[in-house]
Amino acid sequence: MKKIVLAFCVASSLALSACNTIAGMGEDLSTVGDSIEDTAEDAKN
Repeated sequence: MKKIVLAFCVASSLALSACNTIAGMGEDLSTVGDSIEDTAEDAKN
């Protein structure tokens, strides 16, 4: 029983840290996209 609980805790920790990493990556990509959009708008004007 202790092994199952330990395995669940480890799996939960890995899953939560992966979500944070993916969310951070999404924010970074959004920032890059905004920057590209601003540059394109500046080039049009």
